[in-house]
Amino acid sequence: MKTLVVLVLCSLAVVCLTSDFHAASDNPAQEGLTVEKEQASSVVRQKRAAGELSLTQLESLREVCETNLACEEMMDTTGIIAAYNAFYGPIPQ
Repeated sequence: MKTLVVLVLCSLAVVCLTSDFHAASDNPAQEGLTVEKEQASSVVRQKRAAGELSLTQLESLREVCETNLACEEMMDTTGIIAAYNAFYGPIPQ
């Protein structure tokens, strides 16, 4: 039994000494905690501006807004995007 315990402790010591655990923990950039701006922007989904909506999307907003008389009147004076935001909240992405 003592031989088994000594063997396990020796193998753990060898694994700890040969691993790169301490070298990787000294520099957090090596662990992937920071990324370049270009790499991050390619991974993170960018929100579209309201002006980048397609004609089909604008027509869908118009159809929703036309069901509400107040929204339809506001749409005629301030525009579809402002009217939709006022009555239904932010435009779904």
